[in-house]
Amino acid sequence: MTFNQPQTLRSIAEIIGAKMIGDEDFPVFGTNEIHRVKAGEIVFVNHPKYYEKALNSAATIILIDKEVDCPPGKALLISDDPFRDFNKINTHFKRIFNFTKELHDIEVGDGTHIHPSAVIGNEVQIGKNCLIFPNVVIGDGTIIGDNVTIQSGTVLGGDAFYYRKHNGEFDRLISVGNVIIQNRVEIGNNCTIDRGVTDSTIIGEGSVLDNQIQIGHDTVIGKRCMIASLTGIAGCCILEDEVTVWGQVGMASGVRVASGTVLLGKTGVNKDLKKGTYFGPLAEEFKDYLKKEIKLKNLQ
Repeated sequence: MTFNQPQTLRSIAEIIGAKMIGDEDFPVFGTNEIHRVKAGEIVFVNHPKYYEKALNSAATIILIDKEVDCPPGKALLISDDPFRDFNKINTHFKRIFNFTKELHDIEVGDGTHIHPSAVIGNEVQIGKNCLIFPNVVIGDGTIIGDNVTIQSGTVLGGDAFYYRKHNGEFDRLISVGNVIIQNRVEIGNNCTIDRGVTDSTIIGEGSVLDNQIQIGHDTVIGKRCMIASLTGIAGCCILEDEVTVWGQVGMASGVRVASGTVLLGKTGVNKDLKKGTYFGPLAEEFKDYLKKEIKLKNLQ
């Protein structure tokens, strides 16, 4: 999330009551998760296992629960609960209303048809020659390009499924990102595409999605991808261009699939994949899977 105006380390520290290490005028431009963070942004870390990754990331401000050596050119915010304070920063600068207030500020391009039963949130942009079917829900901040079709019952911009267990309860990381649907995308019935926590969930130009597909927060689907029904893609995944995903594929969070890859039906993806054709509960090259099956049958 990019702030409307640049902030300083001191101003952020005052918002959350944190100790700061670094120049009090150190510039702060926004917040982000570690997989998308850029220079000038805050990333949070609250477990020693991830300290090194956060400190060495592109982030130049690290919100952390322990005082450590500050890397050169960076700044620290020391908090007893970085998860809580990350939420506090995000909601201070950005609010998602989730249909509780009709502020709107909607832009709709020429030639676009939106069925009267569709529900549209605030600060939504919809391009030219789009077709929005009945009972579609479009959440706050969603951006839709030109020549996009969204069929009935699809929800764009729901909350990210991102929780921690805290004091015996589940505590949500509040989503202040959005969804971006690029030009010439077609989305089937009853799909759900969650908005990013601090960034954008993106469906690339020319991609087509079948019915009943779930796409998690901050995932990026490349150009001209084809995804069949009942596929579930967790948050923070990257599908490069022209990936084909057949029915009932499941993808774990944070994996990357190379351009031109084919995932056959019911494949489970728990690691990054180079270009190829994959199958199996733990994705393996389809030819290797077939060879293994032949060997097993010959043992009988």
